[in-house]
Amino acid sequence: MVVNGVKEEGLELVSIITPAYNSEKFISDTIESVINQTHRNWEMIIVDDYSTDGTVDIINKYQSSDSRIKLIQLEQNSGPAIARNTAIQHAKGRYLAFLDSDDQWLSEKLEKQIRFMKDKQIAFSFSNYFLLNEEGEEIGSIDDAPQIVSYQQLLKHNMIGCLTVMIDKNRTGEVKMMDIRSRQDYVLWLSLCKRGFQAFGIQEKLAKYRVVENSLSSNKIKMAKQNWKVYREIEKLSLLKSGWYFFNYLYFKFKKYGTK
Repeated sequence: MVVNGVKEEGLELVSIITPAYNSEKFISDTIESVINQTHRNWEMIIVDDYSTDGTVDIINKYQSSDSRIKLIQLEQNSGPAIARNTAIQHAKGRYLAFLDSDDQWLSEKLEKQIRFMKDKQIAFSFSNYFLLNEEGEEIGSIDDAPQIVSYQQLLKHNMIGCLTVMIDKNRTGEVKMMDIRSRQDYVLWLSLCKRGFQAFGIQEKLAKYRVVENSLSSNKIKMAKQNWKVYREIEKLSLLKSGWYFFNYLYFKFKKYGTK
């Protein structure tokens, strides 16, 4: 196989799923982090969710010089679930990897994660990651990736960062995110674990998550409400079980953020 003039022997194709919306400030860093991957056999499917800034112009410049970068434009703003599912529908790779348009990967992320999954013969993995501020400066990290995550553990606390996830479709079959405005990634992780595909954590930081300050307290409340809806309406848990897992959710959030 020849990718941009470079012969790649025996490397599995990775489909990178990237929803984008008004991301002109950050998306160049995101794309550059993919271009710099040591694993060269990838396709980056960027689905623009009807941006009103210069996001599409930036993507077009990269697409014109690298055929591995593919842009799909939605005709109306539809939310990240539809954007991600659109990318998944067009994905040709064995592996799916998720990267939002304001986040980044370390250069060996794909190479190390594929090796990890092949060595363990697993379908679903994730890793630790750095935290960045809006200026791209490191402000901390998430280092609590367990070696294995079960469905019950995931109900208590979503320790899986979407930007670190890789899924082997040869093992799981086709995947799809539920069409809800938030927590659609969490619902997919729950679905995979419930089907028996435990998530395996890599105890290494392989990605960089950008913390964008935008009504943080309000977002916490909305996230908590959405988590409750996941328990009751999507996972169909009893009121008692929902209360137990919601208590654990609040405990972990308070432990992580305190009163900030």
